Amino acid sequence: MDSVDWSLREACREDCPAVLDLWRHAEAIRSSTDSPQELERLVAEGRGLFLVAEAGGRLVGSIIGGWDGWRGSMYRLAVAPEFRRQGIARSLVAEVERRLRVQGARRMSVLVVKTEEEARAFWTAVGYDHDRRILRHVKMLD
Repeated sequence: MDSVDWSLREACREDCPAVLDLWRHAEAIRSSTDSPQELERLVAEGRGLFLVAEAGGRLVGSIIGGWDGWRGSMYRLAVAPEFRRQGIARSLVAEVERRLRVQGARRMSVLVVKTEEEARAFWTAVGYDHDRRILRHVKMLD
């Protein structure tokens, strides 16, 4: 696809179904929180860290940032396959980083599925090192 104009903005409640469609289209790995209700709750919290990229009225990218008062994190970075390699992912990451710096973040972390080579290469390219010292442990509460 030729390069097209796109813009970034905060997600709103009406975007939630389109974000879920984007994640499916981008073949993002499903999560237990992939529901309109969970995304609407995230939007309602209003922290300004749930961003989308839009081109021609269509959502083509998304990212969710997190801030716990100690460190920043990013989740669910996704770009529609036909819009990749246009700087959308890099711009989404840079904007979340900027917003988290303003809130006081000095360290960032991201979760990347081990088998997703393209994603691992992307995060390395934007300056994130693989921390071999850490394992992630998860407990589902529902």
